[in-house]
Amino acid sequence: MVTLEFYDPSGVIEVTQAHAPRIDTLEGKRIGFVSNEQWQAFRMLPMLKAMIEVDFPGAEVLPIDAFPQGNALIPTEETAALVKKSGVDAVIVGNAA
Repeated sequence: MVTLEFYDPSGVIEVTQAHAPRIDTLEGKRIGFVSNEQWQAFRMLPMLKAMIEVDFPGAEVLPIDAFPQGNALIPTEETAALVKKSGVDAVIVGNAA
């Protein structure tokens, strides 16, 4: 009988900082979008915005283009400062291709 051993080359990643806690509801919240403008973001994000506005009529959903868009602009300190200054309670980041 032959025994094969397999090793996972990806290793283990230690989580040293958790993501921000999830908000309990979108009702009454101010929500923004940060888009990397990848595949179909121009369709998906406006549709998601409309769905949130229907499901949570008390939420304020900012326009999709309220913040800089694209992979070159979204990771900058300037974009982070604009998001923070806007007073949003939550940011939806997308659209990963």
